[in-house]
Amino acid sequence: MGGILLLIVLFILIIITVILLIIWAITKKKANGKAILYLWGGIFTLYFVMYALHFFNSKKVLEKKDFYGEYTIDRNYFAGKQADWQYNNFRFEIRENDSIYFYVTDGPEIIETYKGKISTLAPYKSARLVIKMKEPSHHILNTNPTIYRESWGFFMVFDSPKFSNMYFRKGEWTKID
Repeated sequence: MGGILLLIVLFILIIITVILLIIWAITKKKANGKAILYLWGGIFTLYFVMYALHFFNSKKVLEKKDFYGEYTIDRNYFAGKQADWQYNNFRFEIRENDSIYFYVTDGPEIIETYKGKISTLAPYKSARLVIKMKEPSHHILNTNPTIYRESWGFFMVFDSPKFSNMYFRKGEWTKID
């Protein structure tokens, strides 16, 4: 339906352009030439504005390589003492050899490390992360994360039976004040 509507609009614009060209050829007035220029200039401007809006509002399409890196708790999502505590006690990293290392920490000090492997599924346009941990595993990693894509990035939400949703975003751990 959208393609037919586009063809109809394009056909009407061509007819209007031809009529304006004929009027311009007969009258030799600059105003008629400017009308054609403004008509098509406006159409192209509208097209490029719509394209730019689509570009900035579209969600990032993820590939496996996008998941490699270090992840920390996103303290901005739900700011407060609980987020700060989670930030200082949990983080993980996914390496290019498809290994995941989940760290239980006390600030900068790593207390315990849980290891596993990652893979991705791509049933849709964007890849989904699949985590397989060695036993024993940590309760945060009992399920695969839900990936929320944004225009320029993404974040992961793990469903923890003890802490509910835990929001992780790519970034290095730094000491908080």
